[in-house]
Amino acid sequence: MSERTFGVLGIFATADELIVAIPQVKARGFDRIEAYTPYPVHGMDEALGLRRSPLAGMVMVMGALGAVTALFFQWWMSAVDYPIVTGGKAPFSWQAFVPIMFEITVLFATFTAGLGMLLLLNKLPYFGHPVLGAKAMAGITRDRFVLGVESNRKDFNESEAAAALLASGALSTELVTASAEGPSMSAEFILRALLGIVTACAVSGLTMYWAIKLFPILPPMVHMQIQPKLNPQEADAFFKDGHGMQLPVPGTVARGYLPLGVSSPDEAAALANPLPRSIEVLALGRAGYMNHCVVCHGAVGDGQMTLTSAYGAKPANLQGQQFRDYPDGRLYWSIAMGKNAMPSYAADLTDDERWAVVHYVRALQRAQNALPGDLK
Repeated sequence: MSERTFGVLGIFATADELIVAIPQVKARGFDRIEAYTPYPVHGMDEALGLRRSPLAGMVMVMGALGAVTALFFQWWMSAVDYPIVTGGKAPFSWQAFVPIMFEITVLFATFTAGLGMLLLLNKLPYFGHPVLGAKAMAGITRDRFVLGVESNRKDFNESEAAAALLASGALSTELVTASAEGPSMSAEFILRALLGIVTACAVSGLTMYWAIKLFPILPPMVHMQIQPKLNPQEADAFFKDGHGMQLPVPGTVARGYLPLGVSSPDEAAALANPLPRSIEVLALGRAGYMNHCVVCHGAVGDGQMTLTSAYGAKPANLQGQQFRDYPDGRLYWSIAMGKNAMPSYAADLTDDERWAVVHYVRALQRAQNALPGDLK
């Protein structure tokens, strides 16, 4: 295999000497130069005229693309393709998407940093750089600093390059050659690499399989199926009362629920019905009444229940003068808190539905006790 001149290396004792030599070598007409040091040297990039690495920008752009991609897919799945209301939140609750957005951002940025550095910037696969086989490499990895003048034209003169390096303070020089065909990967190398990857995957997979098989549980790792947990209705010594299930903290308000703000029927009497008396509200009230009230109070609210006498209780006749004189807030209190044998319907009817039922009861009362003006 024929060889060509790759360049000439100049070995320097200190980083300062190397920095000073760079502009001197450039002044002699050698513009394709590279430095090799055992550790990063401040000011080296500026002296060589290297541009700032684009890797940071690549990572930022791909990270932002990952965040937008994760947001788009979660929006599509949660708000468009299969919308589900979870915990009373809107389908497009972007705050819940942040963990996945963060993970995809890291995924895109990490792959960009790794693959971009290796394939785009470092030009891999590029194995066997000529400088790696130079005698100066032993010093580069310890305490020597090397400035390489690379051959970039046919009339490159090795003697002139070596003289320029020595004149700039180099302790010695070394001629480096490379294959005339340039770096390449043979079919044998590719097969060996693939065989090595397959072997590594097989060994690691079998090792993990038998490790889990032989040692299924290793502290502190446990299986989710057998982790410590508390089942409903079980006793638990963690709490002082020994009960596993605990009542909510006093004063807790459920999401989407507003407390009455009153503590007695007399206080509730001062509440005004916040809903307008419209066809939509009356339809909502009728639905609530027919679903929960008609079985006891009757279709017209006269207390003629559809239940048999086995029920035992006496439902109120909402057409009576007592209930017709009730303020709206008093009726609302009875629906929300219950009265006598009547249970509370706070868990079955929303706040608006209760007020709508009050409007519907007023409509029933007016229908059975029409005023002269209603008969026109």
